[in-house]
Amino acid sequence: MTIKDTPEEWEIRATDTPFVGNKTSVRTDDVVMPDGTVVGRDYQVHPGSVAVLALDEADRVLVLRQYRHPVRHKLWEIPAGLLDVPGENPLHAAQRELYEEAHVKAEDWRVLTDVYTTPGGCDEAVRIFLARDLSEAEGERFAVEEEEADMELDRVPVEDLARGVLAGELHNNCLVVGVLSLLAARSGDGLDALRPAQAPWPARPFEA
Repeated sequence: MTIKDTPEEWEIRATDTPFVGNKTSVRTDDVVMPDGTVVGRDYQVHPGSVAVLALDEADRVLVLRQYRHPVRHKLWEIPAGLLDVPGENPLHAAQRELYEEAHVKAEDWRVLTDVYTTPGGCDEAVRIFLARDLSEAEGERFAVEEEEADMELDRVPVEDLARGVLAGELHNNCLVVGVLSLLAARSGDGLDALRPAQAPWPARPFEA
């Protein structure tokens, strides 16, 4: 049997959006259960995100340390950002985030993995890219502000990040998923067998 997630949508009797924020909102749907009962389900509506596991020639990953107020932590993360424009090409968004947050460009791009971050309470979908053949970007650095103004940048060996993940010392979703997916890909068919950067993404359809 093939283990594969499949799309499905149960009947919605009513829907309401009690909160609309700058980037996300909260929605309440009255959903018909298999036994016919109707149950309210609250969830965050999210535009989607991209993240970049940028791997250099020394087998180090480009990481950022940033304050995240909801969890009251400074977390080590990989470059990431929102899909600000509906239908935006995720590769272009990922290239933009790598430039803005690290002033780096990459010549080789692959899809590492696609995930729903918290499907029990949010519809956020994230595409995590693997970027290789790194070099410094041209032009002036992007002007950062707010939390990003305090951001630290480093390059850390893959094995050190993997140890930190398994030791419970690193918690950012995209970093954890990205690092472990990288190791899984290496132990499987290899990094060159990963999906192309423009592979379809049903969770967030886009134009190539």
